[in-house]
Amino acid sequence: MPTRLLLVEDDPEIARVVRDLFLREGYEVTWATTGLEGWEDFQKGDYDLALVDLMLPEMDGFTLCQNIRWKSDVPIIIISARKEDEDKVEGLHLGADDYVAKPFSLVELKARVESQLRRWKRYRGVQTAEHKMDYANDLSIYWDKLQVYRNGQEIIVTAKEFDLLKVLAENPQRVFSKSELYQHVWNQPDADGLHTVTVHIKSLRAKLIDPIKEPLFIQTVWGKGYRFIGEPL
Repeated sequence: MPTRLLLVEDDPEIARVVRDLFLREGYEVTWATTGLEGWEDFQKGDYDLALVDLMLPEMDGFTLCQNIRWKSDVPIIIISARKEDEDKVEGLHLGADDYVAKPFSLVELKARVESQLRRWKRYRGVQTAEHKMDYANDLSIYWDKLQVYRNGQEIIVTAKEFDLLKVLAENPQRVFSKSELYQHVWNQPDADGLHTVTVHIKSLRAKLIDPIKEPLFIQTVWGKGYRFIGEPL
């Protein structure tokens, strides 16, 4: 299988040069021109590395990096004209693995991509595939099958409910605002659906038999959002 790259860049001249470079090297490249398009492409495909610009329409590169990292450990390299140290630090803090400032050398970019891919392949080679996760209080989540079990019985959840549970459970103890959850799960660039998040969290809690006052899995952090507090076994 060819190595698959996701390139998210709204400057067509830069994007074409970068895309053509890696196509010549035998990579498979998907090019997205907005942050939202890049996020949708990432969810649909199986990528080995993402190249992300920061100044993107619809969804900025910081948010895109954050969304990708919540979902996957795939390497992320930021390519941006913004050279301020604060931008570099924020990008790396949100999960990016490297930062290349524009204008950049194609030779340097190629070397950085190859370096990150070597690390990614080693990581995947030793990584234990966790297709199932068990938690205290008889909760089991099957990631590949999109199934949830409580007390040995399957809980029928909707696709959106599973996606909410997944992003929370894969980032335990991290507080997610309703806006972040809506943007991540519903792929929307703004926070118009905050009530939608509330409704789905309420439904998910009911199905998990997870009382709001003494939660076992999903805790409300008042004024901030929600976090997953299930204890892994």
